[in-house]
Formats: sequence, C-alpha cells, structure tokens
Amino acid sequence: MSKTSPTIGSIKLLYDLPQVTIRTRSVSEMDNNVYLITSKTTGSQVLIDAADEPDAIMELLASAADDTPCDLDLVSLITTHEHWDHIRALADIVDRTQVPTSAGAPDADAIEEATGVTAKVRLKHGDKAQFPGIELDVIGLRGHTPGSVALVYVPNGDEPTIIFSGDSLFPGGVGNTWNDPERFSSLIDDVSQRVFNKYDDDTVVLPGHGGSTVLGTERPHVEQWRERGW
Repeated sequence: MSKTSPTIGSIKLLYDLPQVTIRTRSVSEMDNNVYLITSKTTGSQVLIDAADEPDAIMELLASAADDTPCDLDLVSLITTHEHWDHIRALADIVDRTQVPTSAGAPDADAIEEATGVTAKVRLKHGDKAQFPGIELDVIGLRGHTPGSVALVYVPNGDEPTIIFSGDSLFPGGVGNTWNDPERFSSLIDDVSQRVFNKYDDDTVVLPGHGGSTVLGTERPHVEQWRERGW
C-alpha cells in the first residue's frame, strides 16, 4: 500500500499529438514524474511508473477522457526500474485496475519482492511494446539499476520521438551510479550507444524526476560526463 502524501504537481498535458496525448503528474516528496500515454484512436492508455499517491494517479488516468472519443482503457503499466520511489503505488494501482505490468527483466524479481506484483512481461533491450494505437521501443540502460529501461514513443509522421528515460538520463547527465566506476561505465556506454548514437537532436527526453530536455542540448556534453565520472 502506498503511503499518503500531498500531491505536489498538477496534471499537465505535455503533448497533444495527432495520434496520442502525453500527460504527466509529479507525485511524492521525491518529485517523481508519472507519465500517461493515451491513444486518440483507440482509448488505450499506457502508464509509466506508478511512483506514489494512487488517488492522484487515478485522477491522471481520468484526465485524458476528453483526449479521445473512445472509452479509456488502461492496457499496461510499465515500470522503468526497481527503486522504491518509482513503485510505491504499483500494487494499489494494479489492485484497482487489474492492469498487466511490465519491467526490465533484471529488475522484475526485486519489484515483485517489494510490491507483490509479478510482471506479466519482462522487458529486454530491443523489445517492442505494442498496444492498440501505441507502440514503444524498449532500450536497456544498465547501471542505475541492472534492469533499467527507457521507453521510446515511436513517432507517426511528423510527431516527435519521445524517450521516457526513467532515472538513467537527465538534463545535465546520466543517473546516479553511486561512485561505482563499473556501473557508471555501463550506463554512460549504453546511453551513448543506444540513445545518442541512434536518435536525432530533436528527440525529447522525459526523465523520472524534474524537467525535460532534448538530445541536441545534451549531446555536446556526453564526453564531459564520461571524463568527470558521473
């Protein structure tokens, strides 16, 4: 059961795209971003990181009712990584909605141990998470946790590419690896090869905490991050 704490962020409509909307709400004392993708053509919804405050998350789900003429249908809850601040409302939301969940394979057991929720799908790098009207590519970004995943909204036509990066990539650097050189090397290598080497400068990054960025803003600094070691 998630603890009760004041909701610190109002619901925000980040993107109103031809095929989907993307909404977010910040919850908990950790300023966690909960993201919601809603298909305009099917009503399907994908929730990313049930971090905390289940009532606030349910309000987020309902807030997309005007985004589509279809009935809303939460089809998946995807957890970007195992850390406690990203999973405190997971069991509660699953209990209320009966939604199937997914997580990176190496983190799935820890999430189940902490929440009692078994991931229906254990995600691997290169997987495609496909739902009615929504398609997400899965990027494994090892280092912050062994099974951290980023999710890439696959654009349709002129829509932007959008990466939900969890705690692996932020404005100004990669996620915390607790001064462990091996974990940092793993994360910076994955971010370099699997994100910056693949996606263009206009790609949007929506992290697990705080504000967004685009790859073009961060790209000139990646080698500086590598040299500083965090």
